[in-house]
Amino acid sequence: MTKHVSVPFVIVLLLCGFLSSFGALLVSPPLLMAADPSADVYFHTPGVPSGPSAPTANDNHYPQVGSLDSRLLMWFIIQQHTYFGGFVLALPIFCVLLELLGLVAKNPAMALRYDGLAQDLLKVALLALSVTAVVGSVMLTMFIALYPSFMQYMGGTFKGMMPLYALVFVGTTALTIVYYYSWDRMAEPGLKWVHLSIGVIAVVFGTSLLLLANAWSAFMMAPSGVDGQGRYLGNPWHLLRSALWSPLNLHRFLADIMSGGAVVLAYACYRFFSGKSQEERAYYDWVGYVFLFVTVCALLPMPFAGYWLMRSVYAYSQSMGVTMMGGLLTWLFVVQALLIGALFLGVNYYLWQSMGRIRGGERYRSYYQYLLLALTGCLFIWLTPHTLLMTGTEVKAMGGAQHPVIGNYGVMSSKNGAVNVMICITALSYIYYRRANRTMTISWARAGNLALAALFGLGVAHIIGLSVYGFYLPASLRVALSGPQAVTTLLVVTLGLLLNRRMLRGATMHGPVQWGHISVRGMVGLFGLAAAFTWVMGLMGYIRSSGRLAWHVNELMPDTSPWAFTPTLGFAAKMVTINMVLFWGAVFFLFWVCQRGQQPVMHEDLSAEKEAGFLPSPSHEG
Repeated sequence: MTKHVSVPFVIVLLLCGFLSSFGALLVSPPLLMAADPSADVYFHTPGVPSGPSAPTANDNHYPQVGSLDSRLLMWFIIQQHTYFGGFVLALPIFCVLLELLGLVAKNPAMALRYDGLAQDLLKVALLALSVTAVVGSVMLTMFIALYPSFMQYMGGTFKGMMPLYALVFVGTTALTIVYYYSWDRMAEPGLKWVHLSIGVIAVVFGTSLLLLANAWSAFMMAPSGVDGQGRYLGNPWHLLRSALWSPLNLHRFLADIMSGGAVVLAYACYRFFSGKSQEERAYYDWVGYVFLFVTVCALLPMPFAGYWLMRSVYAYSQSMGVTMMGGLLTWLFVVQALLIGALFLGVNYYLWQSMGRIRGGERYRSYYQYLLLALTGCLFIWLTPHTLLMTGTEVKAMGGAQHPVIGNYGVMSSKNGAVNVMICITALSYIYYRRANRTMTISWARAGNLALAALFGLGVAHIIGLSVYGFYLPASLRVALSGPQAVTTLLVVTLGLLLNRRMLRGATMHGPVQWGHISVRGMVGLFGLAAAFTWVMGLMGYIRSSGRLAWHVNELMPDTSPWAFTPTLGFAAKMVTINMVLFWGAVFFLFWVCQRGQQPVMHEDLSAEKEAGFLPSPSHEG
């Protein structure tokens, strides 16, 4: 039986949660009951002001601790809280998925392995939840001490939502605790589905907590539910549902899944390299594969979520959109594009190296050089900038900031086409990997291969055709082409995977998957993927916050602190890197605490799988 974690942290958990939830209530000023009707700045609906006005430039107060930069302190603690919050949201989701895979697995040994991995991760989630609560309490204390005017305004505006936030937080905590401590007690087949339902409810509560927290971020970028003076108008739904709330929710949910999966990937790589036995290396090779599958599932829709978010930013404020993607923050998006391209290359490189653990994989390894070549071409298009970083003399000599050749191609029409083709290529790469040690026995194998080739060929041709057609349309119409491209990609990937799965039914296996036999290069590449996943999430958070420029709340509450300037790209990169390294170190420590004296749950020899199952089951793979 798995050793349980001690329970004293539960008291700290609940106490910190209440402090975080009700702290803003204690610092918020009394609500102002005004009689004059005002109009919502976004929805333009009338309402009666019932909250404090946004502080003016002269009303803002910024205490300072010695000569320390208060913004850097807040940047660090907020990023840590965001990382831990995403990790705590992602882990229960992973546990629910793993427990479900264990319930539907036909192989009892595989079911036990999934179940054991899920329980181990949930133990880490409980400790991470307590750390998140402590970090959140520290963040609240620092906000009150260093940005009192901001906290008084935000606390007074969102005062009505604080009890709901506290209720959801306590519910999430209680459900997660019950989910973990009832694991062994509800191990009977009849109770296992009830136990899974508890996990699902815990995930729903955790996701609701994310949505409520995003309301603050969305309000700061695109305020709604208040009048021109920043006074709350009494409609909580309008306050919650700002112009950016929905796209921000999707974007951050996927980002949390990616960053949470990336941490597990990094830990699996570390344990693979430090493993003292072949069985241990085989186990963590399998863990790395499973969580790469989950993380990539969140990566594939991320470009569409990012497009929706930035389109919403442009719809709300063109000046903010231009600042983020065509002005001051442009080169941050170039770095982000480079990392996303590296992620797709890294995933395909890992699949290529994974052929080394599969008998018969040499039949398909030669195809990967062409896939990687096509991915590199798409990456060049994806990275092509619309404007160049030049000196004043160079701009004058060229006649403008846009290059006469490159400036015509670094537009979203071509970039959207490139990233959609990269997604299709990644799906095709995965299909090759699934076929690597199998020989199809169906009578219509040739017809199926032709249908698969036609599906991908026509789909990619349609995506490229729409990209080329976009150059003949004005920018206002060109934007609408992204929808058909996304739908085409979704259909190609979904139908391709389903058709390939159908074709592999009853296929002859060439041999078991040799887990733990992946090359060192493959695991180093997987570790690099994990770092890129986490780093790009920190960078995108910085971009979102910087889009407000010199405003705490966009166009309502100015930021008049001594630190109200945009840091350089190099400085921002250093801060993101420091935050990522410290976060990884803390999470690795939590893993070490939870797994002291424990061996991986093997249940069968992973170094040579013999049974087939359902993806992402490694035994089915191969």
